[in-house]
Amino acid sequence: MKNLTKLTLISLSLTTLTLTGCGKKEPQPQADAQAAGRAVETVVKIGHVGPLTGGSSHLGKDNENGARLAVEEINKTGLVIGGRKVRLELDGEDDAADPKTGTQIAQKFVDEHVVAVIGHLNSGVSIPASRIYNDANIVEISPSSTNPDYTKQGYKSAYRVVATDAQQGPALGNYALKSLNAKSIAVVDDATAYGKGLADEFAKAAQAGGGRIVAREATTDKATDFRAILTTIKSAHPDVIMFGGMDSTVGPFIRQAAALGLTAKVLSGDGACTEKVAELAGDAVNNLVCSEASLAVSRMPKGAEFEKRFEARFNGPILFNAPFAYDAVYVVADAMKRANTTDAAKVLDAIAATDYNGVIGRIAFDAHGDMKEGAITLYRYQDRKKTLLDVVSFGGASA
Repeated sequence: MKNLTKLTLISLSLTTLTLTGCGKKEPQPQADAQAAGRAVETVVKIGHVGPLTGGSSHLGKDNENGARLAVEEINKTGLVIGGRKVRLELDGEDDAADPKTGTQIAQKFVDEHVVAVIGHLNSGVSIPASRIYNDANIVEISPSSTNPDYTKQGYKSAYRVVATDAQQGPALGNYALKSLNAKSIAVVDDATAYGKGLADEFAKAAQAGGGRIVAREATTDKATDFRAILTTIKSAHPDVIMFGGMDSTVGPFIRQAAALGLTAKVLSGDGACTEKVAELAGDAVNNLVCSEASLAVSRMPKGAEFEKRFEARFNGPILFNAPFAYDAVYVVADAMKRANTTDAAKVLDAIAATDYNGVIGRIAFDAHGDMKEGAITLYRYQDRKKTLLDVVSFGGASA
């Protein structure tokens, strides 16, 4: 009887547990969300990469801020792809403007299955990293790499939302010949893919227009002392000096040129066309004419509105290509909508057909991944302030 009672109690306990389990089945979050009529949220990573340390860190952070603002706005508005709510997550990385570091980060993004990459800032990093993205079928949209070779490798994944040095170099060359009436020209570059590429395109255009290259010098992107180069250039008596490099080198170069008594105008590209170059060059910056591979923010169709939102969010002004990084994120979101998927390979396929009106204007790509239309803007400095000088349009764009 004692054993029977124990068996009876065990049987009753098991029955009770079974009935309790059936009556209090834990709801599945997904089923609960669907029952409530809500879309299930999917987190999708977008990579951003640029220099966050080193001489160009301020430019890399500016680009990252542009991308971050776009991600925050899209998440606030809400993005639904394939019936699921998508929340974008920006994975910001520092490549230190170094090709080796850049390729390591590219592989990291591949391993993390990001849907797209916004970057790199420097052409010398974008070019080697582009092979890794291409092999993984992940789109790379650079907001600032201008070397023509970046999109001429035949990779289907390489895109950019700025003009190239094949457009920027001739714009500077024509200005030197036609506006400054230069006959003799000295050319310097920082030996990077960006600096040398821009200097080469400038020299090619200047020579084609009748200019004579009287000195061709190279330095590095880490150099700070240019007295030896400037002494050689001074002896050649150039009318104009072209320096392909970033603001961290062009600024000291201009200051030292003035100290040596060189009065020739110094020309440079978008990497030097910043407020920081004025800090580094001092009053000598008034001798600089530089270009940007885009319209000025003040002339962008939605530039004024973007500038207000950007400054309110980050408590500071736009430094460089933030609007381009911002638009690049929206181009990715647009491709996801059109493809109705967050699959990276299918998003990549959809990018080619992009026709998007962003802050910078109309964004549509040619067969190489370059912008079909755009502009080059020339600037000068007055009292250390950057002032618009001229706008050169290409591909049917209006200035």
